[in-house]
Amino acid sequence: MNQKYKIIIVSAVVILLLLVYGFWQHRNPEPERISYNQFLHEVQKNNVVKVYLNQEETIQGILKDNRRFITDNPRKEGFKEELLKADVIVDEMKNQEMFNQAISYLILIGSIIVMFFLVSKKAPQVQSKKSKVGINIKPEEGVKVSFSDIAGNQEAVHSVKELIDFINNPEKYSNYGARMPRGVILYGPPGTGKTLLAKAIAGEAGVPFYAVSGSDFVQVYVGVGAARIRELFKRARQSEKCVIFIDEIDALGKKRDGGLDGGGNDERDQTLNALLAEMSGFNENQGIVVVAATNRLDTLDEALLRPGRFDRHIEIGLPDVKARLKILELHSKNKPIHEDVDLEKLAHQTVYFSGAQLENLMNEAAILAAKNGKGMIQQQDIDKAFYTVIAGYEKKDRSAISHIDRMITAYHESGHALVTKLVAPENRVSKVTIIPSTKGAGGFSMNIPPNRMYYKKKDMENNIKIMLAGRCAEEIIFGKDNITTGASNDLEKATEVLIDMVRRFGMTDSSGLLNYDVLYKNGIKQVQDNFIDEAKKCLDDLYANVKYLLEKNKKVLVTIAESLLVEETLDEEQLDQIIKNAA
Repeated sequence: MNQKYKIIIVSAVVILLLLVYGFWQHRNPEPERISYNQFLHEVQKNNVVKVYLNQEETIQGILKDNRRFITDNPRKEGFKEELLKADVIVDEMKNQEMFNQAISYLILIGSIIVMFFLVSKKAPQVQSKKSKVGINIKPEEGVKVSFSDIAGNQEAVHSVKELIDFINNPEKYSNYGARMPRGVILYGPPGTGKTLLAKAIAGEAGVPFYAVSGSDFVQVYVGVGAARIRELFKRARQSEKCVIFIDEIDALGKKRDGGLDGGGNDERDQTLNALLAEMSGFNENQGIVVVAATNRLDTLDEALLRPGRFDRHIEIGLPDVKARLKILELHSKNKPIHEDVDLEKLAHQTVYFSGAQLENLMNEAAILAAKNGKGMIQQQDIDKAFYTVIAGYEKKDRSAISHIDRMITAYHESGHALVTKLVAPENRVSKVTIIPSTKGAGGFSMNIPPNRMYYKKKDMENNIKIMLAGRCAEEIIFGKDNITTGASNDLEKATEVLIDMVRRFGMTDSSGLLNYDVLYKNGIKQVQDNFIDEAKKCLDDLYANVKYLLEKNKKVLVTIAESLLVEETLDEEQLDQIIKNAA
């Protein structure tokens, strides 16, 4: 039934109940108050037809002209007998006024209950209807994205290229008994181009592209998500050949707990089951492929990952230096780039940048160049954009920062920079600054490591030392009682790296080759105390080593900090020169 008609019906019912209430009130007007003497006079004149007798303070009755009256109740013995002798009908009951009020209240309460029942009954249906039509299941036709728009991740591109042939020529493979992969999962860090690659599959195949998010299917009402799944696949089958893209599939496809908590999430389970059933129901040569994206492959339910569901798992990782150069070149195509811009140097500088961050960097540089009216994007625009993406914009008003705070920041950042140069000379320290940023940093030391496939134990220990160096410099210069909160993020990151060394990688002597994650998974909880003690000992030893290095090179530390207090920002060449002169 149309929602508009439902509202009309509910309104009509409420109006009808109010009319009944009004009629009842009109039919039973308030009784007229008369004195007891007047009442006796009316009895003597035989004008009283009926009296409602009770034990209340007042009694009510009806006169011959149908007027109702109320008077004082004498509550005396023989009163009923006197009335009967006067031919008055006596009705012994509770107070009529209370009865009328009770009827009135019941009518009102009844109308509210009926209205609430109708509205509450309607709400899930309306919500369900809205939920079903609220999802965007209209396909994108004529997708213009192609593989030429993707720079980097060439292995992933190569892995999905044969899907194009599968979609367009399913008979070619069915002749050999080959089955088209029903689903492909693209996994990797955010911003690496998973959505772009999914679009490119549809664009290259020339088929409609259905794009939805996993969160679109997770609803409050049980069954709504499953209905949405069925509706999506129904529309997809009408297109015959298409690509269905489900972003953030972990929102609906997380591992099920098997009801260990006494029920689990019924809505998510129903939605996941609906997705599995729809994928299993595909015709093998139908030309429909489901592509999903997630940042956390390890959280997905095993039923999703088995063959026949999402057959292929393709990693979309962070780009290496060559891929970063290609991405930078791609996003520089339609921009006026000055000849002094060195994209290759920038590619080496942007370690751990995703494709989205690289695009954002070039866009920020273009905005800066346009704002300054330079006509072309110059190297200084690129450099400024680089640090903007990393740390945010520089704070213009720094008048509120005290001299002691500037000193603390200078020694803190000098500690990071100096220890980087001492323990990891292969790392680049491209910039050290004490200018606070809009992201909340009081300053920063930009440490750029080289590209690595593997991290050695020594590399991880050196990274922890660099993180601890800021706090250590504060302690050496200002004393242990004057250390600050500025190292909170450093300590957090150092602890994370150390936990991985102990728990996952077997890089400590006392824990040996044990993997703590496996122990926890198998219910062995008593290792926790040993784990904390071991991690603390490792961290204390590394901190002691950092303290030794900084005390040994205290003169260099002071020189770097004093230079920062004057210049506020040092680049790599300036830093190297200061260290060389102070050594």
